[in-house]
Amino acid sequence: MSESGAAAEPPRESPGPRPVQAPDDGLPAPTGARVRVSAPAGTMLNIVRRTAPDAADTFYVHSLIRSQLRLAASVALGFLLVLVGLAVMVFTWPQINDIRLATIPLPWWLLGVGVYPLIMLCAFLFNRAAARNEAKYRSIAK
Repeated sequence: MSESGAAAEPPRESPGPRPVQAPDDGLPAPTGARVRVSAPAGTMLNIVRRTAPDAADTFYVHSLIRSQLRLAASVALGFLLVLVGLAVMVFTWPQINDIRLATIPLPWWLLGVGVYPLIMLCAFLFNRAAARNEAKYRSIAK
């Protein structure tokens, strides 16, 4: 005991890394050194090497790209036409502003809320058509 009558505190450990205990599964304790893991000598990996694409492969890939681009342009153009049609309808038929739902004019409902289901429909149709194009490509390119 010290002069003040309190028991002396044990010395504190340094805050450095603690040694790792080996688990009970019979493996040695990790050393912290890096280990290179590789396949045993003489084994062959099953790596499929593709040959260079021939003219037919190139043609089919380009036709897939063209069809997907055509599909994207047609969906975007259709969506744009619907939006322009809504704007033309509001401009040419001013009485539509008199139609109100919950004190909000109908054109605001159409442009603020009605466009989102249209976006989802366009996305769904585009996704289905794009998957169909890719399935056709896969069946041809086998």
